[in-house]
Amino acid sequence: MRKPSPLSLAGLMLLCACAGCDPIINIAGANFPAWLFCAIVGGIVAIASRPIFVTLGIEPYLWPLPAVYIAVAVLAACIVYLTFFRI
Repeated sequence: MRKPSPLSLAGLMLLCACAGCDPIINIAGANFPAWLFCAIVGGIVAIASRPIFVTLGIEPYLWPLPAVYIAVAVLAACIVYLTFFRI
């Protein structure tokens, strides 16, 4: 069995140290992780984007629809995270 290199051990220690850096939101005394808030906002944006796509007449050209709406949700969640919880 190979001995781990010092560089990989240092990276592992850095990763363990960053595990506790997750932003937490306090809502009515309960603590929620920031990623949960971002995921909920992303889902709401994806749901709200469908009527916009239909009104603009571009939904028939979006294919495959599940992948498009998942991408919209992930994009919105990432934008919210980078905007409000960037460390």
